[in-house]
Amino acid sequence: MGSIKKQSKKYSPPSHPWQRERLEEERKLSKEYGVKNKKEIWKASYMLGRFKRVAKKLIASSSSQGDVEKRQLIDRLKKYGLADDGTRMENVLNLNVNDIMNRRLQTIVYRGNMARSIEQARQFIVHGHVIIEGRKVTTPSYLVLKREETNVIFDPSSSLASNEHPERMTIEMKKAAEKEDENGAKKEEKDRRNAGRKEGKRNRARKRPEGKK
Repeated sequence: MGSIKKQSKKYSPPSHPWQRERLEEERKLSKEYGVKNKKEIWKASYMLGRFKRVAKKLIASSSSQGDVEKRQLIDRLKKYGLADDGTRMENVLNLNVNDIMNRRLQTIVYRGNMARSIEQARQFIVHGHVIIEGRKVTTPSYLVLKREETNVIFDPSSSLASNEHPERMTIEMKKAAEKEDENGAKKEEKDRRNAGRKEGKRNRARKRPEGKK
C-alpha cells in the first residue's frame, strides 16, 4: 500500500469570523471578482500572507543565503506579474489581496473583454470554453502566469471562438459602447479645461490696467 501524500494547506479561515470590517471587505471582493464562496478569497489572502511572512523574514536577513532567497521570492512573484526587476522586499509588503485576485483566470477573462460580466467569465471557464497555451483550464481561481496572459483565448473547438456567436457580438457591442463613453468623457474633460483657460484669459484681461496690452 502506497504512502498517503500530505496535502499542503491552501487557506486559513479567519480567526474572528464576525468582524464587521472584514465581512464588508469580503463582500466587496466577492462582488468585484465574482467568487463562488469566501474560501476563494481566503486562499488568496493565505497566499498573500505567506509571501509577506517570507519577505519580512528576508528583510531582516543579511546573509548570502538570504540574498539567494530574496531573488527566488522576487522571481516567483515576477512569474505571476506581482513584481518586476525593480521590486524590493519592502515592496512585497505593500501587496494586497486585490493583486492576487487580479491574477485569477476569471478576472483575466473578464478584463480581457472575453465576457460581458465577471459572472459570465466564470461560466465560460467552468464550461470549458477557455484555454491557456493550448490546454483547457476549467478552474476560475487558476492564477495566470505573466507569460500566459496573452495566450488566454477561447478554445477553437468552442462555439464562442466564432466572432459571429451572439454572445461575442454582445461583448463587442459592450466594448464599443464603453470605448465611446470613455472618448466622450475625455472630450468633456478637454472642453472643460479649454473653457477654464479661456475664462482665465478673460479675467486677466479685465484686471489689466488701461493703456497696457
